[in-house]
Amino acid sequence: MAEVATSARSSATPDQLLVVIDPVARRADGESVRIAKDVLSAGAASTKVCLPDGPEEFSRALRRRGSRRPVVVGDDRALLRAVGLLHRQRELAGCELSMVPVGPVLGLTRALGLPSGAVAAARAVLDGAERRLDLLVDDSDGVVLGAVRIPPVATHEDADAGTGAGAEAGASAPAHAWLRTCQSLVRTLASSRPARITAAPGATGPVRLRVEVDGVTLVDLDRPVEGVSVTPGAGGLAVVEVRPLSVGAEASPLTASGRTVTVSGAHFRYRADAVVSGPVGTRTWTVREGAWGLTLPAG
Repeated sequence: MAEVATSARSSATPDQLLVVIDPVARRADGESVRIAKDVLSAGAASTKVCLPDGPEEFSRALRRRGSRRPVVVGDDRALLRAVGLLHRQRELAGCELSMVPVGPVLGLTRALGLPSGAVAAARAVLDGAERRLDLLVDDSDGVVLGAVRIPPVATHEDADAGTGAGAEAGASAPAHAWLRTCQSLVRTLASSRPARITAAPGATGPVRLRVEVDGVTLVDLDRPVEGVSVTPGAGGLAVVEVRPLSVGAEASPLTASGRTVTVSGAHFRYRADAVVSGPVGTRTWTVREGAWGLTLPAG
């Protein structure tokens, strides 16, 4: 993920915070939620806490934040929901978003550099600095913070938490999807096994796809591939890697960088961060340089 700007917060203007606590976080680790809330309340000039019961209330709380800086307490899907909502409202550029990671799916928040402990993460919200990060936006107005992978790959942890094919992370997700997620947390928290990488539902073996980067074909339909990944890189460019099907000797990956990536071919599913989508016949992702701001530990 590219960082294009960093701005320190003035100690002369203490923050007014809107703390939105995702229901999955409350059920997964109520103690961490309580600690984060106490640290934020003690350190900010003013703190308003919202406890939404579902995605509609979550969205409503963000829409009504006023001048308060939003702080999401939740896992990867809560962060994606918040960024997606602010993007659709065309308010992402002017909003600094903060995050305290709590919940069963935290791979993305770790990759972004957010602290894992409740105290450290809450202190970073209060004392950290905003960093502008690149964003992938697809042709259906969906957002990607970390990576796109074709075919989709899920972890055992994600599958238990309900993030396989058909799982909803957008603000319009039905409430019963949240209930299924919460019910699955007992299994997630009880398991001490390391995460296992598996194919997500609907994933297949080698696929035939056309991958174009800034209009130039990187691989065409006549060459089967084992996988494609697209990630935000540096300087407003996406990094694309195509792994051709190996026959005999292992084939070297094909790589390219560009601002626009189009994948087309037979209907395929893809994993964007924590969510599996599709099937689609074509999808285009465009890099938005420095499109969103996240509070990260200073230095």
